[in-house]
Amino acid sequence: MQFATITEFLAMGGYGLYVWLAFGLGLLSVALLWFESWMTKKRLLSQVLIEQQRQIRIKQAAIQQASS
Repeated sequence: MQFATITEFLAMGGYGLYVWLAFGLGLLSVALLWFESWMTKKRLLSQVLIEQQRQIRIKQAAIQQASS
């Protein structure tokens, strides 16, 4: 389908509201999914770092207790 003007393209033959709303909701859904995944990754990496530091402290305490 070819459109003579940008206005006709945006109107999409009278279905423009539905077409652009669908595109917008689809884009919003993908953006929210990406953001939620990014935040989850950030939180998990932080928890892994904290756990690794905890394990190091436990090992150091065990070494100190064994040498005492």
